[in-house]
Amino acid sequence: MNVPVRPPSAFPPRKGSGLLASFGHAWAGLIHTVVHQRNMRVHLISGVLVGLVGSGIPLGLAEKVTLIFCVLLIFFAEILNSALEHLVDLAVQQFDEKARLTKDAAAAGVLVLALGTVVIFAAILVHNWDTVRTSTEAITRQVALGLPLTACVVVLVLPHRRPAVVDVGAFLGAAALLVLLFFETASLVFTALTAGLVVIAGAAAYQRRREARPAAQDMTADSPVSRNKKTG
Repeated sequence: MNVPVRPPSAFPPRKGSGLLASFGHAWAGLIHTVVHQRNMRVHLISGVLVGLVGSGIPLGLAEKVTLIFCVLLIFFAEILNSALEHLVDLAVQQFDEKARLTKDAAAAGVLVLALGTVVIFAAILVHNWDTVRTSTEAITRQVALGLPLTACVVVLVLPHRRPAVVDVGAFLGAAALLVLLFFETASLVFTALTAGLVVIAGAAAYQRRREARPAAQDMTADSPVSRNKKTG
């Protein structure tokens, strides 16, 4: 009896299927979203700002959990929106009104969550206004150290081409500022959240540089000088 042979897949097999490999695939999906989705980069920078506020102003447990949950929920929604966009593009090769409406509805869901997070963040600040008003020294410190740290994260996630030393300097600068913030933090949880986002930004910068190498090599191979060398 002949056993039917399964045709080979057109896609390359994954390198692993264990638990660690699954975490690696999930991490790759997260970094891919940061690299290729502008809104995800905006959410990441906003998450850094939330982490700086939470690590500078003493908040209650409920406020901390709410803010962290909102940040993670927006990240989840943006990643899901990105996955849905890729799925629609794969299924529909030409323009279709229903495909456009599907993408718009998914983007609207992320927008609603983002607006809701802004409202929640404002409500928490208003509710803790007495604490905010008496934390002048902490706020000054967070602004003095947090703005350069945020600038470093912005540099890391920008899609523009730049020398590798710029990315390395931005990551090391953000790490140094995090160390300074660590010794005066009001919440280790928010400091850890900020550190995690800095690591994601650094990984995104590294991944963007890796993806740019094949393109640069192809351009070099197609250059007139290269073609002359091959024909010579």
